[in-house]
Amino acid sequence: MPALHPTNLKFALTSVIALVLLPGCSVNVKKNNEGKDKNVDIRTPVGDIHVTNDADARDTGLAIYPGARVKQKEENGDEKSANVNLSFGPYGLKVVAVEYESDDTPEKIVSFYQSQLKRYGNVLECHVHKHGGHVETSHRSDSNSLTCEDSGGDTIELKVGTEENQHIVAVNNEDKGSSFALVRVQTHGKDTI
Repeated sequence: MPALHPTNLKFALTSVIALVLLPGCSVNVKKNNEGKDKNVDIRTPVGDIHVTNDADARDTGLAIYPGARVKQKEENGDEKSANVNLSFGPYGLKVVAVEYESDDTPEKIVSFYQSQLKRYGNVLECHVHKHGGHVETSHRSDSNSLTCEDSGGDTIELKVGTEENQHIVAVNNEDKGSSFALVRVQTHGKDTI
């Protein structure tokens, strides 16, 4: 599965745009003040897709780190938040991701979110090379518990839940402070997506 980083969600949208070619489809695109796509709703006979870049951190189930600021979109226009819902009959995938920045160290942010995540279960701490690319949403074994798929990197990923219901916090060290992403992944349906 491609990374669930908000900037890579365009890939997910592009991948499913092919469904628009099916007869009986409807597409509704709302633009922001700059004339760029803000919300995209696609309805097809086989399923629905809803993508918006107005993700709300409350939808991740996690509090916002005190003093954190929403990370601004990059010069190339890549947004730093996304809310994606794919629904195909009994199967579905929902991803909410929001990126923030803080003047505090990664250690302070990790400590804060370890405490926040404990209410959802045992927290797994992974040290990965790039955040967002290690979210599993399909069963590889009889267990649906989360694992660290990568190791030895500088990004700290805190994960809790199961493959079908995940809360993830990815923290990076920056020149001045830290950046971090809050991510919620939910799937449903037999063998999930």
